Amino acid sequence: TTIEFTGALHASVVKQVHLKNPSSKTLIYNAILVGRDADDFSLPKGSTVTIAPKRQTNIIVEFTSRFLRPAEAVLLLISKSVGGIDGATLTFSLKSEVKHIEPADILKCKSPCYEL
Repeated sequence: TTIEFTGALHASVVKQVHLKNPSSKTLIYNAILVGRDADDFSLPKGSTVTIAPKRQTNIIVEFTSRFLRPAEAVLLLISKSVGGIDGATLTFSLKSEVKHIEPADILKCKSPCYEL
């Protein structure tokens, strides 16, 4: 699954990854960001995710763009064994696109176009 982060240059974009636990056992995952631009993505609520039996939860992923080029990373959710129960390892592709640029400041200048 690909999660797309679209916004302005230097803006932060937040996405939620919705996870469900259909089993009757608690699942615990370690979330890890890997890849070329992993440093531009973050997990504001921490890297440990616990999903109670028959429940669901969201993982928050935040991206702040620093460059015009698209950023790429992978979100890995690696299951911790709880009472001998392991969940499947989950992977999500993270991609960004800068749609517009907001000026940091606007300066007005007057100058002659040319001089003889």
